[in-house]
Amino acid sequence: MSEDSRFARIIRLQQHMGQKGLDCLALVPGANLFYLTGLSFHLSERPIVALFPVDASPAIILPALEEPKVALLGGAMQAYSYTDERGPAEAFQQACAALELAQARIGVEGLRMRVMEARLLERYAPDCQLVPADDVMEALRVTKDAGEVAQMRRAVAIVEAALRAVLTQIRPGMTEREAAGLLMVETLRGGSEGVPFEPILVAGPNAASPHATPSDRPLRRGETVVIDCGAIVGGYVSDITRTVALGGLPEEMLRVYEVVRRANEAGRAAVRSGQAAQDVDRVTRAVIREANYGDFFIHRTGHGLGLEVHEPPYIVEGNRQPLRAGMTFTVEPGIYLPGVGGVRIEDDVLVTPEGAETLTTFPRDLIVL
Repeated sequence: MSEDSRFARIIRLQQHMGQKGLDCLALVPGANLFYLTGLSFHLSERPIVALFPVDASPAIILPALEEPKVALLGGAMQAYSYTDERGPAEAFQQACAALELAQARIGVEGLRMRVMEARLLERYAPDCQLVPADDVMEALRVTKDAGEVAQMRRAVAIVEAALRAVLTQIRPGMTEREAAGLLMVETLRGGSEGVPFEPILVAGPNAASPHATPSDRPLRRGETVVIDCGAIVGGYVSDITRTVALGGLPEEMLRVYEVVRRANEAGRAAVRSGQAAQDVDRVTRAVIREANYGDFFIHRTGHGLGLEVHEPPYIVEGNRQPLRAGMTFTVEPGIYLPGVGGVRIEDDVLVTPEGAETLTTFPRDLIVL
């Protein structure tokens, strides 16, 4: 991330904080901190908290062993470090005093802030008020700029190449776990920085569970194989699902596949700026309901994509949030028949001023191996 981009994002953050009446935003390691600074850390027993005051330069409390990362920012963040022997208390005390956080209204990440960091802030910023502020970061991250979209395009290209490679290797008798391992290897070999989630590759009755874990069950002819995978480039992710067949499928599963394919197509066609997120869900669900499989579509139509696999906007009934150009999310209808199998077809979609672009291009017609 360039210094200009980092500075612009922090300025925008401070503007949103001012509108929300926040004195400071406290972030722990994760996507939000990476978005603002380009810094990556792991959540561990060593607390790390970055502090973004509404009217001053940011600071960060972190273990001394992580301080070299902050030095790469060229003084853009004041570091308050601690050693394992001394512990974090003094660093928290110094940072909170320097930023005058006593009695401050501090925004925190409701989905990530742990009790440990919260208690340290409350102890060393006396009478502060910790309030959920996930919407502040959502306002910044929910639409992507051209650079972010470019990273996501590269992540799509990598995972689609990996998927093609694995489909040439899958055979009956191979276990789900073995095939999923091949998929992970091909994804990393293709240039992914890691995997955004453990690949799902499950077949037969296991494919009737949307988030099933690959097992030692052998792949068998006459079954659907649901493959859900992604890649990471520059911190940004892709997420694609395709369902293939090992040999011929029973007539009902062929019918189910076609219904899901049509629901996916209809959902993507419904995406446009100004449309409510829930309307896309309604379109895909209507196709499946009209085919009498409504009770077997058991999750939302999609979720936002970016630095995280699941982030706003969520494509689900009840979300009236208007779609805007630059939003990226999945369209992934599915039908799951308990004890039999499942079908899901997932694509990554970018809202454009004219409508939408589907970033994923892997074939959606049924592939029979």
